[in-house]
Amino acid sequence: MENFYYIPIAILGLIILISSFFIVKQQTATIVERFGRFQSIRQSGPQFKIPLVDKIAGKLSLKIQQLDVIIETKTLDDVFVRLKVSVQYRVIKSKVYDAFYKLDYPHDQITSYVFDVVRAEVPKMKLDDVFVKKDDIALAVKAELNDAMSDYGFDIIKTLVTDIDPDAQVKAAMNRINAADREKTAAQFEGDAARILIVEKAKAEAESKRLQGQGIADQRREIARGLEESVEVLNKVGINSQEASALIVVTQHYDTLQSLGQETNSNLILLPNSPQAGSQMLNDMVASFTASNQIGEAMKNAKNKEK
Repeated sequence: MENFYYIPIAILGLIILISSFFIVKQQTATIVERFGRFQSIRQSGPQFKIPLVDKIAGKLSLKIQQLDVIIETKTLDDVFVRLKVSVQYRVIKSKVYDAFYKLDYPHDQITSYVFDVVRAEVPKMKLDDVFVKKDDIALAVKAELNDAMSDYGFDIIKTLVTDIDPDAQVKAAMNRINAADREKTAAQFEGDAARILIVEKAKAEAESKRLQGQGIADQRREIARGLEESVEVLNKVGINSQEASALIVVTQHYDTLQSLGQETNSNLILLPNSPQAGSQMLNDMVASFTASNQIGEAMKNAKNKEK
């Protein structure tokens, strides 16, 4: 019966002994205090503390952590903008004591420094420069945080400006400006294209006219050459030049009538078709040429008298 009273004591002792052992996880630092005073920092692995004397005061993660800070501030051109700054940091392994005992709320401390730097840098820039120079803002925040937080046992790995959000009305105005600029550029390209088409069309028409004129000139040259040969052939058989010309005119007259008759879609053309028509046309041509020659001779004689 007396042994029965030792059982609870043994169980209590066993519980106290078991509670003296603890395990620290990887990339974690555990702070052990003895009667409220700092005793030691325990790293990963199985650890032992004196029962009822030592206690675990807290744990700090040695992994890289991220804190997102949203700041609203004003730019140089009086535009309110919200920036999201992501701060990546970790506790320095050799300064766990400082990180645990010097700061109660490290997140608040980091946030205050981020606010201070961003609100000092962004008001110096216009809105467009904020987008272009966001890396400069991030570097300024990192430099300030490193100087301030290294004394407290924190290492700032990197700072990133992950979002820049102007006022909704400002974004709408920027979109309208961009759209108007693109429409202006499109109109300029369309105008240039239309101008090129007009110029090329004019060049093509000019080339067509030149080739058409050259073709007409070649055609008339060949016709004249053919008439000359025809007159020479007719002269050899005893037909004088006037008769030969009349014969050629009559022949071409009837060839023209024949070609018009063969064309089914030709318009109505009224031409004299009697045999005397060719002779009359020839006489009219000869009279016209004679009158032109007489006028030319008269003008030439008048100029000689003036001299």
